[in-house]
Amino acid sequence: MKDTQIKKLINAEKKRQKSVINLIASENFVSRDVLEALGSELTNKYAEGYPGKRYYGGNAIIDEVESLCQNRALKLFKLKPVEWAVNVQALSGSPANVAVYLALVPIGGKIMGMSLDQGGHLTHGHKVSISGKMWQQIPYGVDAKTEVLNYDDIKAKAMAEKPAIIVAGFTAYPRQIDWKKFREIADTCGALLMVDMSHIAGLVAGGVYPTPFEYADIVTTTTHKTLRGPRSALIFSRKDRKSKTGELLDLDKKIDRAVFPGMQGGPHENAIAAVAVALGEAAGPTFKKYARQVVANAKILADELSRLGWKIISGGTDSHLILVDTWMNGTGISGKEASDRLERAGIIANKNAIPFDSRPPTDPSGIRLGTAAETTRGKKEKYFQKIAQKIDMVLRK
Repeated sequence: MKDTQIKKLINAEKKRQKSVINLIASENFVSRDVLEALGSELTNKYAEGYPGKRYYGGNAIIDEVESLCQNRALKLFKLKPVEWAVNVQALSGSPANVAVYLALVPIGGKIMGMSLDQGGHLTHGHKVSISGKMWQQIPYGVDAKTEVLNYDDIKAKAMAEKPAIIVAGFTAYPRQIDWKKFREIADTCGALLMVDMSHIAGLVAGGVYPTPFEYADIVTTTTHKTLRGPRSALIFSRKDRKSKTGELLDLDKKIDRAVFPGMQGGPHENAIAAVAVALGEAAGPTFKKYARQVVANAKILADELSRLGWKIISGGTDSHLILVDTWMNGTGISGKEASDRLERAGIIANKNAIPFDSRPPTDPSGIRLGTAAETTRGKKEKYFQKIAQKIDMVLRK
C-alpha cells in the first residue's frame, strides 16, 4: 500500500486485535477468503437493481455473484426457494430492519419490539432511532424477578395495542427465545412476525439454537457476528404469506422495493461476495463444531463468573452472550469503569445496561460478554474458565 498513513493504522489495528482478548459479543474474526472477496475488484462495479434487472450494463458476472449469495443463504438455513426469498443488498442490520418497516408498516404505525434497556436493539423502535421517530414502539421486556421473557405479558400487551409487526430478537438477551409462542401471539393479534436473529444467526446455522424460520414471516440478520462474515445483512421473507382475505402479501417484492430504490442505490457487491464466502464456510463440516464450542464456552464463562460472586442476568446463557451485573446495587463498579479496567488489562468488552437499570446508558450497571471471537481463535472451556478468573481479579482490585 502506497498510503503509508493508512497502512500504518491498519497494521496498528492488526497488532491491537492480536494482542487482546476479544469478548465483544457482536464481533468476530473473518477468514482470509472473506477478506480477499471484500477487497476484490467487485468494489469497482455499480449495480443498481437486482439480478437480471439492472440499470447499468456490464453486470452479467455481478448477477451471478449476487444470485450465488442468495442461493447459499437459503441453502444454509434449509429454506425452499419456492417458499422463501432473500434480499442480500442491505448494507447492515439497522437499514435492513428499517427497510422491513418501510415496506410493511404504515408511517406512524405500531412496532412491538424489545426495549433497548431490556435487551432489544435501537432499531426495534427506540425513540432515538429512525425506527422510533417514524413508527410507534410498543415495548416489551423481561420479568423483573426471573429476567426472562414473560410471554403471557407480551401477549396481553399485543392484544391491547394491535401492532402491525412484532419483532422477536435481541442484542443483549442471553436466553433462547420461544419462536412458537411469538407466532401464536402474532396470530392472536393479527400482526406479522419479524425475527431479528443478528446475534444468533451462526448458532442457528450451526444447529445449537432453535431456528425461527418455521414460525417467522420475516427474518433479518447481520452477517458479522456468530455467522463470521463481513459487515452486511440479509432479509428473508415468506413468499406464501397471505392476508386474512387470502391474497398474497408479496412480502419479498415489497421489501426489495424498500431496499432499492426506497433506501439505497447501488449495492456493495464486494461485500455481497464476502457474505457468500462466509455462508459457504458456515455450510462446511467444521462450522457445527464451532457453534457448539461457542455455546459451551459461554456457559463455562457464565458459570465461573457466577461462582466467583458476580450476578449473571437471567442466571446463565443459552447462546454466545452473557450479561453481567457489575454494579450489584452499588457494591461493585459501574459498567463503564468495568469496561475501562478490562481494556487496560487487555480484555475487550462493552458496558451495557441491565434490565431495570437505574444508571444512565452512558455509564450503566453491567457489561456484555461474548465468546464467538475467541472461539474462532480455537479457545475452549479451560481458557474461558481462566478468563473468568482474570475478569474477577481485574474488577475486584
